[in-house]
Amino acid sequence: MKNLPSYLVATLLLTAAAARGQAPVTVTLDPTKTYQTIDNFSASDAWSCQFVGQWPEAKKNAMADWLFSTEVGPGGQPKGIGLSMWRFNIGAGSAQQGEQSGIKDEWRRAESFLTSANTYDWTKQAGQMWFLKAAQQRGVRQFLGFLYSPPVQYTVNGKAYATDAHTNLAPEHYADAAAYMANVVAGVQQVTGITFDYLSPVNEPQWDWSDGGQEGTPFRNAEIAGLTKALNAQLVQQRLPTKILLAEAGKLNYLLATEDKPERGNQIDAFFKPGSPTYVGDLPRVVPIIAGHSYFTTSPYPQAVAVRQQLAEKVLQVPGLRYWQSEYCILGDNAGEINGSKRDLGMAPALYLARTIHTDLAIANAAAWQWWVAISPYEYKDGLIYIDRNKTDGKYYDSKMLWALGNYSRFVRPGAVRVAADVATKPTPEQQLLVSAYRDAAGKQLVVVVVNSGKDVAALNVQLGRKFWRPQRAYVTSATANLAPTPAPRARQPVQVAPQSITTLVGNFR
Repeated sequence: MKNLPSYLVATLLLTAAAARGQAPVTVTLDPTKTYQTIDNFSASDAWSCQFVGQWPEAKKNAMADWLFSTEVGPGGQPKGIGLSMWRFNIGAGSAQQGEQSGIKDEWRRAESFLTSANTYDWTKQAGQMWFLKAAQQRGVRQFLGFLYSPPVQYTVNGKAYATDAHTNLAPEHYADAAAYMANVVAGVQQVTGITFDYLSPVNEPQWDWSDGGQEGTPFRNAEIAGLTKALNAQLVQQRLPTKILLAEAGKLNYLLATEDKPERGNQIDAFFKPGSPTYVGDLPRVVPIIAGHSYFTTSPYPQAVAVRQQLAEKVLQVPGLRYWQSEYCILGDNAGEINGSKRDLGMAPALYLARTIHTDLAIANAAAWQWWVAISPYEYKDGLIYIDRNKTDGKYYDSKMLWALGNYSRFVRPGAVRVAADVATKPTPEQQLLVSAYRDAAGKQLVVVVVNSGKDVAALNVQLGRKFWRPQRAYVTSATANLAPTPAPRARQPVQVAPQSITTLVGNFR
């Protein structure tokens, strides 16, 4: 099957799998039972885009197509995964410091728009600016700027990482740091025509960030509130519509409880519960979203479910609040289920990723799901696209994780609403069959994403209420296919879902 188109390979594999004869599983969709509205799917430009954005045009355009395009090619094959938001790393200036920055890996340093003379140089971060514009040109309409550290001019130790686990923003520079962030929003807008919809001023404030591995600083909740108030004032003063996103917690537990960080945890209550000494939910530029990272909470599966159930219940206690999963890649050993080390372009990490996305969306009610680095030079499961570690040119490789994310991002568009999808046969302890469903913003189409981690085909009888639902199109990511379009089943025939695959079904609402 080497020379066959991917869509034909996927069709042949489904036919062969169906011949083994698995008992159909009934999936009942109920569009009247709705949950969260989807805001976006996203990834970040840290840190490789500063270099890749200056690679040869054909190569960086090909990577941008993979990430952002919603176009289709021959046979209806999607060109890319259609990310609907792009995260831009606003650097602290460690790149200008070079080896004196204390950050050994130059790929983890970042430029700053702020010069040593306290003027602004909008030619900096040129590679990242290229990807920012490439995203817009391919239809991305949401953008977020995020910081790991304030500019080195405003830090306590003059570096972009902390010392002795203390907050590295000097108290006298809160207003300066806020003005800098607002000025960056205005400056990027002037240069590119792109206005950041969101600003994320702190990142994983629970960690110490004292090892010089990258830019970063811890923050206590009171300090985050102080910086947020200063930033809100600057955005209002400069008449910028950008909203402030809080608080990018290092793991989901810190949104719910103090855990081991009494001054850095319980962040839903800290920032969005009226009466809290650090309450900022009434500020006009603070968006009613609490953001956290899914690291360290994805395995084993029963625990992943439990913490997300607690999170969903906690968010519901605050009227109008919604939750974003704002950063994830595969870290650690994950209770022995999968190890984050070593690059793997195949299906094992893609299936684990799809399980994580499903759990965040279908249990935690995440309104957005955002991956860590879009492009990685590392031997780690942290990239959607991988590159040779070369600053000017090299080879690039797509991973199955890229296309697995695409089973969601390409078809579950902003404004879609998650609806009930009940699987009659409950998943096995290994969670081999996971189903979620979404109604598009126009109320005309349904999108159903099926993760089949098992070794056998899954035959699905999909019902819309009491009626049989027949999708018009299916897109399969498997060992041999990347969002490959496959023929829809005949009327009243079960949908055949290939083993070890992620399949997206698209059909009419009625």
